[in-house]
Amino acid sequence: MTPVAQVILGPGGEMNGLASARARPAARKMVIKPLKSRPELPSDYEDRAWADLEGAVLAVQRAEPAKLGLEELYRHVETLCQNGKGSSLWSRLLNLLVWHAGEVTKGLASNLGPTPGAFLETLGSVWGAYSSQLLLTRQIFLYLDRTYVLPKSGERSIYDAGLRALRASLDAHPVVVKRTVDGLLELVESDRNGAAADRGLAAQLVRALVGLELYDPVLQRPLLERTLGFYGEEGRRLAGELDVPAYLRHVERRLEEEAQRCDAYLTPDARRLLVSAVEAGLLEAHVASLLERGLGLMLEQNQTEELARAYRLCSQIGAQEDLRVAFKDLVRSTGQSRVRDEARDAELVADLLAMRDRLENVISVSFAGNESFSLALKEAFESFVNQRQSKPAELIAKHIDGLMRGQGRGGKGGDDLDASLHAVFVLFRYIQASNGGCGWGKDVFEAFYKKDLAKRLLLNRSVSIDAEKACIARLKAECGAQFTTKLEGMFKDVELSQDVIAGFRESAEKRAAAAAGAAVSEMSAHVLTLGFWPSYPAAECELPLALADAQQAFSDFYLRKHSGRRLAWYNSLGTCVLRVSFRAGPKELLLSLFQAVVMLQFEEGVEALSLRDLAAATRIEDVELRRTLQSLACGRERVLRKAPMSRDVGDDDVFFFNEGYTSKLFRVRVNTIQARESAEENTRTNDQVLQDRQYQIDAAIVRVMKTRKMLSHKLLVNQLMTQLKFPLKTSDLKKRIESLIEREYLERDPRDPNIYNYLA
Repeated sequence: MTPVAQVILGPGGEMNGLASARARPAARKMVIKPLKSRPELPSDYEDRAWADLEGAVLAVQRAEPAKLGLEELYRHVETLCQNGKGSSLWSRLLNLLVWHAGEVTKGLASNLGPTPGAFLETLGSVWGAYSSQLLLTRQIFLYLDRTYVLPKSGERSIYDAGLRALRASLDAHPVVVKRTVDGLLELVESDRNGAAADRGLAAQLVRALVGLELYDPVLQRPLLERTLGFYGEEGRRLAGELDVPAYLRHVERRLEEEAQRCDAYLTPDARRLLVSAVEAGLLEAHVASLLERGLGLMLEQNQTEELARAYRLCSQIGAQEDLRVAFKDLVRSTGQSRVRDEARDAELVADLLAMRDRLENVISVSFAGNESFSLALKEAFESFVNQRQSKPAELIAKHIDGLMRGQGRGGKGGDDLDASLHAVFVLFRYIQASNGGCGWGKDVFEAFYKKDLAKRLLLNRSVSIDAEKACIARLKAECGAQFTTKLEGMFKDVELSQDVIAGFRESAEKRAAAAAGAAVSEMSAHVLTLGFWPSYPAAECELPLALADAQQAFSDFYLRKHSGRRLAWYNSLGTCVLRVSFRAGPKELLLSLFQAVVMLQFEEGVEALSLRDLAAATRIEDVELRRTLQSLACGRERVLRKAPMSRDVGDDDVFFFNEGYTSKLFRVRVNTIQARESAEENTRTNDQVLQDRQYQIDAAIVRVMKTRKMLSHKLLVNQLMTQLKFPLKTSDLKKRIESLIEREYLERDPRDPNIYNYLA
């Protein structure tokens, strides 16, 4: 070891210094002084040391055992560096690394193998050996690496210098690089095709290319181009062969495989690029045709899992808007076809509710509850529901009538009815939406709803008065208080009628008590305000004396209390409970008033009556009489017999009281033969709506002209189109203007006939 200091001692081995004769000997002091100069190395030391080091490096490169141990070699490097020989040592080592890299590359160039794949195995072995040799060489020259290479040479390490040397040598031998790239591309394609591929070897070689800084310049572009070509061709081939759900499953599997492949042996940057290439080849190029071919079927069959896959994939490539537009267009076209199918109008509302419920579930389950799809669904429904103007409003009113009668719900009420009403009112909003709030469908809905509500209230056919009032509350919330004023008035009439009947019966009981033995009338009546209720045709009927007397008694009672009012009886809506004795015992029959009048014709032993006899006795209109007799003699509860027996009533038919009628029930309802609402009745209702609209048009014209005093025809029409909430034809407006001119509300300007003046 080279000395670096001297220890100077005094005589007798003691350190120099003064001591008192009487004191104990002073403690020894040791003074360490640095050498004034470092001992010089022998002149031949550098060459001898390098010879040892070179031999060791060559042994490492040849995979042979070194003559000297690692520690002795390390000491050589340390001594040379400490004595200013680091630069020359680094120069010699670098030359050796460059030479070795050249030899390795030449060996690869001369052994390219029969195929690129076979060459990869050779390259993998060579690279493994080369990188291990560099690491071992760095261990020998570790002192040089730390004290000279990193701080002074500009290199990061001896290992990196070895890689740079190999990179330079490979640049001079492009055939090796090309063979490597071809082999890796072949390996990746084999992996994609499901063939066995050595992923470990691929990962090793990709790391090598990254370390040599060759990955980006030599492999990334051809790999991306090959990937685009591979998936582009596969997309063109399979898009026509597979159905859309199967194709989307294939795409999702390919995306997962490519991501796993990149994680296994490619780079993070490659994952982004190659997954994008899969998306471009399999999805982006075909998304429009896939949605056109498959979305409708998936929606029709409610394939929520497949639809969720389509949503994920479209979102992944930024095509979510394409899916939303296709979804909206498909819902619109499907709905338009259904709304225009007039032959199935009876099921239209139920079908639309089921369709909307199914699509809402798709949005929730498959489209992640995306609000933009909910908006698309709403816009599509608004579009097709309004295709037939007033018809959906009419059908919704009828559907609500069915719900309120308990039809199609198994007699359930409560939450079930509330949920059904909620769904129906969503459709009701769609009808109104295109014209802002309660628009042109409101009056049509109101006309049919009021007509059906009247029947439910008067015939006691509603499942629940509370449910009826809840429905009115919904209408009030949707359309405002003015819309429900008449409907609420109908309920008020029914409630007041109960008080009136209670007073009538109390009065009848007092009269019966005063006239000993007089019978107490059990008649009940509804007193209706004409403006609140639908108009009914006056149905003529010759009432039996007892019924006529009861009606007269009620009229007298009511008019005594309300002398300024007038009563009109509508017998077509009346009902009766008739006690009838049959051979099997007495029964109570729940009948319409017309049925009761017919049954009472068979009192006092009358055995047979012809159709003509009954028509003369009852004076019931012919169609209504035939329908009434059909319900009594041909229905489920046959309390009359008919000859000849048939399903219809003929002109020469004769009817008999059926003494042999039997039933397990004591109180039996004999259902009337419900005449389906005919086209004529619908026309009458719609005509009434049109008549009401004429009044609204007239009022709007007068309102505008009263404000403006003078207005041109064009400006008046424009203002009316804006104010009125239902569809208008200019010809209809012109007729109403002419009518107001005739009635002297308006006049044409003498100077310009296209200008109207308001007449106060």
